[in-house]
Amino acid sequence: MRIVQVANFYGPRSGGIRTTMHHLGRGYLDLGHDSVLIVPGARDGEETTSYGRVITMAAPSIPGTGGYRVITEVDRVCTVLEEVAPDRIEVSDRASLRAIGWWSRACGIPSVMWAHERLDGVLRTYLPGPWPARSMADRWNAATAARFDKVVCSTSYARVEFDRIGWTDVEQVPLGVDLDQFTPSRRDEDLRATLLAGDDLLLVLCSRLSKEKVPERAVAVLEQLVSRGIRARLVVAGSGPMAARLAANVVARDLPVTFLGHLTERADLAGLLASADLVLAPGPIETFGLAALEALAGGTPVVASRSGALRDVIDGDAGRLATDSDAAFIDAVDDLLSVPETRRRAAARSRAERFPWSETIDAMVRVHALASVRSASAGIRV
Repeated sequence: MRIVQVANFYGPRSGGIRTTMHHLGRGYLDLGHDSVLIVPGARDGEETTSYGRVITMAAPSIPGTGGYRVITEVDRVCTVLEEVAPDRIEVSDRASLRAIGWWSRACGIPSVMWAHERLDGVLRTYLPGPWPARSMADRWNAATAARFDKVVCSTSYARVEFDRIGWTDVEQVPLGVDLDQFTPSRRDEDLRATLLAGDDLLLVLCSRLSKEKVPERAVAVLEQLVSRGIRARLVVAGSGPMAARLAANVVARDLPVTFLGHLTERADLAGLLASADLVLAPGPIETFGLAALEALAGGTPVVASRSGALRDVIDGDAGRLATDSDAAFIDAVDDLLSVPETRRRAAARSRAERFPWSETIDAMVRVHALASVRSASAGIRV
């Protein structure tokens, strides 16, 4: 099969979508399939990579998103798809690219849509005032899902939106983690000592610094620990529209926080996560939490929001789940630190080993083989 993945919000600094597309593409190639990625960029281009042929389409950047680009000319995408001649299509954008579902159906090509976010959560986060986020999301999701043969969700949390509207063509496929790259052997005592700069407890936040991720909660946890006399330091890996505001807040309160920005090398990220004592994941609308899973693979436990999808990932002494308040997160940190370090680190790695990328790839191949070709619509709607 020639499997074509089409996505927006993909770029040098993007996280989960980029990582997922690369691992899927590489996995499809390893199984003897053909992999093509169509993604936005600063200019048109094409290259051959270890995860398949990558076609970049010139697309505008969205102000205030930290550099994300979005393909808005769907007819151009359809022209490229005609040239590529896919056997299966995966779409990772339920907004501007959802018309590809109609095109696929008209051409008799099975298609799936990845639900990478909870739309109701995004709407509640960004819409001002008392908007009916749930009913708005339900209407949009019903209209979008109807265009595709399958919807793919990575967790039960992500799936709720589609179960709620009674949509049955849904597959739940957990994402994976590179268990060879993210491993406890990446722990680097020299790096750890450098980052701690004389402190004792190393906390890490690995996240896009944007409103829906609630990065300020990690700073609040650190402030509380420091106020108790605990020599803790927070290291932040990531960038985004809230970066400048967070940095100014940290300076004003004289807190021990180090901002690393976006780490371009996965090996550097693996070393950082494995060298931490705890990783904080305060985002309440995460639909999977790939960075948290990478931390677990490195043997580092995670304190995460109970509201999001990480409740499907974190279990036992691999971490703690907290309600969405600073006080609850601090209590969860205290509780987790009371567990002997060797036990919590072993539990973290053991939990991550249940999520190899190989299982994700095999599951997606099964999804593509089962996707039904529905009757072509009267015309191509874009």
